[in-house]
Amino acid sequence: MTKLSVNVNKVAWLRNARGGNNPDVVETARLCELFGADGITVHPRPDERHIRRDDVYALRPVVRGEFNIEGYPAEALLKVIEDVRPDQVTLVPDSPEQLTSNHGWDIAANAGFLTDVVARLKAAGCRVSIFIDADPRQAEAARRVGADRVELYTEPFAQLYPENPLEAVRPFVETALMARSVGLGLNAGHDLSLQNLAFLKRQIPWLDEVSIGHALIADALRMGLRETIRHYKTCLEPQGRIF
Repeated sequence: MTKLSVNVNKVAWLRNARGGNNPDVVETARLCELFGADGITVHPRPDERHIRRDDVYALRPVVRGEFNIEGYPAEALLKVIEDVRPDQVTLVPDSPEQLTSNHGWDIAANAGFLTDVVARLKAAGCRVSIFIDADPRQAEAARRVGADRVELYTEPFAQLYPENPLEAVRPFVETALMARSVGLGLNAGHDLSLQNLAFLKRQIPWLDEVSIGHALIADALRMGLRETIRHYKTCLEPQGRIF
């Protein structure tokens, strides 16, 4: 069964827009797991425009499933990770100015840096996943730098899916097959939704985990958090519903 990790960044963004602690990020994470989510993802950025450093520390004792911290491995984030020791760290090649993640690593060009970071995170007891584009060569390279998993950057799939689902998913299946052949676990995330998630799961049934934030939180505004998580979990069943 593919695990559902809920990214609560958008909850923090909404809180920060008004100040105070409404909505409560920690309580929302607790409810997500209570309603069936398998874990929680956060992506703290240097400007703290959504998830803050304090949120990461506050969430650690509350998250009962898998806690996944994603982001660019700058020294400040690495120190937080070593303090908190999440179950998984997802390395993302974001600059501080980016609105959201929009590409994967060129692993070969950053091999020395990533090898050192992966080793440091493993020493802290974390599973390490590397965010990659749909390119089998990147999966091979991820194994060489010591990663445990790769996370497929799925926005290109989501964009093409309404027009041509099979063509949209083809490079992702090829990359997933390469990851499996070299012994890597497989995650996916970015722009996954109730409209495209079940199709992706059917084409890549061995997916370990999906991380979903924006679409899930938006859906929860009209359906409620409990019902929304139930729908997303249904998408991840072997014959999950395509909405």
